[in-house]
Amino acid sequence: MKTTLLQKRFLFLVAIAIGLGSYFTFEATASPQDSIPTKADVGALKLPETIAPVKAPFQMPKFKKPVFPKLSLVITQKGAKQDEMPTKAIQTAIEEVSRKGGGTVIVPRGVWKTGRLSLKSNVNLHIEEGAELHFSGEIEDYRPAVFTRNEGVEMMSLGALIYANGQENIAVTGKGKLIGPPDGSVRKQVMKADVVENIISATTPVAERVYEGYNGSPVFLPMFISPINCKNVYIEGVSLSNTAFWNIVPVYCDGVIIRGITVNSVGIPRGDGIDIESSKNVLIEYCTLSCGDDCFTIKAGRGEDGLRVNKATENVVVRYCLARQGHGGITCGSETAGMIRNLYVHDCVFDETGIGVRFKTRRPRGGGGENLYYERIRMMNLKGTAFTFDMLGSSQYVGKLASRLPFREVNKLTPLYRNIVARNIVIEQTPEFIKVTAIPESPLRNFFVENVDVTCKKLIGVHDADGIILRNVNIHSSDSLIEILDGRNISFEKVNFNTPNNKIITEIKGELSHNIKFENCRPEKPSEWKTSVFTSATLQK
Repeated sequence: MKTTLLQKRFLFLVAIAIGLGSYFTFEATASPQDSIPTKADVGALKLPETIAPVKAPFQMPKFKKPVFPKLSLVITQKGAKQDEMPTKAIQTAIEEVSRKGGGTVIVPRGVWKTGRLSLKSNVNLHIEEGAELHFSGEIEDYRPAVFTRNEGVEMMSLGALIYANGQENIAVTGKGKLIGPPDGSVRKQVMKADVVENIISATTPVAERVYEGYNGSPVFLPMFISPINCKNVYIEGVSLSNTAFWNIVPVYCDGVIIRGITVNSVGIPRGDGIDIESSKNVLIEYCTLSCGDDCFTIKAGRGEDGLRVNKATENVVVRYCLARQGHGGITCGSETAGMIRNLYVHDCVFDETGIGVRFKTRRPRGGGGENLYYERIRMMNLKGTAFTFDMLGSSQYVGKLASRLPFREVNKLTPLYRNIVARNIVIEQTPEFIKVTAIPESPLRNFFVENVDVTCKKLIGVHDADGIILRNVNIHSSDSLIEILDGRNISFEKVNFNTPNNKIITEIKGELSHNIKFENCRPEKPSEWKTSVFTSATLQK
């Protein structure tokens, strides 16, 4: 009885420390295999008609489909013809429907070409099944420059192929296809000089950050669909391919529903699938993404400019989605300045992505992520690590700040990741289970992993972390090494290591490494340990 009571008290303290509240319970459960979806259960092909209630470990609004007035206008009614560039006709239809109080603008079956389209309040742009909307590859079809945000920095540039600014109750729906720009000046004049924060000073007024591509000058690539400063955004059913840059990117939006969409950007650099940027109250469900970069991505602004804006991404639920290929199944960062908080990803499948669950930031990016929850996820045939924390980056982008040492003084640009929970996870095949590369002066804090079955080649590598718990984890690995550098307060509880010769080997370095323990594990402790607890005194010996 005493042992049970102490265990419950300890777990209650852990729950408070990592911000779980009363949503999660930590009682031992059956194998997660029983409740985790397969590919056949998720993705765009499984989209239901209605939106089910959202249950999350934080408060979320009630999501419902938007209702538009009965007015509808087919683009051919405004003079659109398939053998011409009917941008003006489509835009005229959008503005007329909005001016009359709202309704639906219909793109009928057939192949249509267009430049940038700007959505207006109370308009549903409906792409019928059998319709293909092909976007121009020439910069002149996206002028004049509009206010936008590109890789976390505000500017005046091409914006997006489907754009909106300051609108309410807008939608893109239908079973038709959206095709991105072919080769042309849009792709040829892409900015290549440097990373965006080294090109645009945070002290330059946004109105003076103009990149329109005149006389062959560089532009920042347009996103595919990107509403900015909008409320109640609804995107459903459409498929997107051949994007020039990120696909669906709500920026500074409140109330976003993205459901049943399909993305194919495989082979396209920076071809992210869905990027939620400095937006709140977001539901993403039943989407299928195959991407040239990260699939589902959460961002919040970049460095000094992101801190100036200081808008968080918060209250985001991603459920019943399928990531097929892509650098990461679900990624936070690396733009984190305004903070990413309250993210709940559940009942998803990542198949053949590079990394499964990915956390990125950099020393000069600021902000970070907290209160991030991952539950009932299946990862299959990963090409990279199942859980990766990459907080240093590479010298190509941040110079000497990518070097772990020396310790830097903590300042407003020092990011953090903390209070992260992953539970009920099946990882069918991955090169490595967990890899943490944090920042010495800003270690990863409070990472809780529970009820996981994993088959991996390498076990765990942790650099700079304070507070990691692995509980009820079953590991099949062809390697026996756990490597820790300046890791403290790390617990392995009821972990079954199926490793060569049923042994665990540890390589522990760093004067901060302390309080690393094994409780009720098999084997019960690393082969070279005399007891099941490692302290700083152990390291000194």
